[in-house]
Amino acid sequence: MSKIRFVGLDVHADTIAVAVAEAGGEVRSLGIIPNRLESIRKMIGKLGPVGDLKCCYEAGPTGYVLYWQLTQLGVACEVIAPSLIPTKAGDRVKTDRRDAEKLARCYRAGELTPVWVPDAAHEALRDLLRAREAAKKDQLRHRHRLGKFLLRHGKRPQDAGKAWTQKYLNWIRIHVHFEQPALEATLKYYREEVDHIAERIAALEQAIDGAVRQAPAEIRAVIEALQALRGVAQTTAATVVSELGSLSRFPNPSQLMGYSGLVSSEYTSGNRVQRGRITKSGNAHLRRVLLEAAWTYQHRPNVQGRVLRRQKSLALSEEAKRIAWKAQQRLHKRFSALTARGKETNVAATAIARELLGFMWAIAVHVEAQHKPAKAA
Repeated sequence: MSKIRFVGLDVHADTIAVAVAEAGGEVRSLGIIPNRLESIRKMIGKLGPVGDLKCCYEAGPTGYVLYWQLTQLGVACEVIAPSLIPTKAGDRVKTDRRDAEKLARCYRAGELTPVWVPDAAHEALRDLLRAREAAKKDQLRHRHRLGKFLLRHGKRPQDAGKAWTQKYLNWIRIHVHFEQPALEATLKYYREEVDHIAERIAALEQAIDGAVRQAPAEIRAVIEALQALRGVAQTTAATVVSELGSLSRFPNPSQLMGYSGLVSSEYTSGNRVQRGRITKSGNAHLRRVLLEAAWTYQHRPNVQGRVLRRQKSLALSEEAKRIAWKAQQRLHKRFSALTARGKETNVAATAIARELLGFMWAIAVHVEAQHKPAKAA
């Protein structure tokens, strides 16, 4: 008889609710322990040999700290996707104890879906890229505040070029002034915030350049190879790699597309087949950069400008260039066909983003295959 014990952990910032499911027996709660390494070590010691334990907890704001603590203790652990945990429609009582018991029970039944846990290199790069993304959102908010402030007071640019260019910012500094001290102080505050966030983004982008240069060889090689694609510069390529890890862990591009949440939802019953909007079940950061890159494929295929400079400076392989050129031809034709059929451009861009991810998978698998022997040695 199997001696495996399945442990469900409902993790919070300060506490962990613990429940255990015997291989062929009951599911019982073991109470609540502090979320501290010493308490976790004592709990594992009481549960029995580490080889007989399998732990799981939901992915959440506490990150992967508990995962690394348990694996260092020799305990098998998986982090579970919260949105894919089975729920009962009539269950209206939710407590930490019940959540832990449900995790243990479903884990024993094999009904839980684990998420990919990044290693230290992927997680560090991912957090840096997400910090830049947050800074870009802050920049948009600060620009809106300053722009709407100027609009409310009738300050409109005269020959200042496009908004938020250096010429436009110089126009604000030189020509925009108010007689009232309160308005002048408000303008100064908004302008300083816009300047500060621009400096912050520049510093983050410089840090990203350094992080990519210092990344492990396989990660750096995939990031460089993905830049052969149109619309995929270093930040986009690094975001894809940091959010997905090894793309070759997906057996085929269809599974990767489903993981990204860019596939259509479906409700099929009997002879009726109904498809709806994309599922959005995957990584929102990944979808964002893919959609931004997809818009470049509305233009005719060519290898010039930024794409050509990237391919030359990075000394990319001929296979990566071949796949990138095939992507340009295929995706531009697809974009044109969808819009000609009357599809909205946003819908067409979403379809292109989904297929673009397939070409990324092809390039990444080729590059990762070249680095596997060196990694094994």
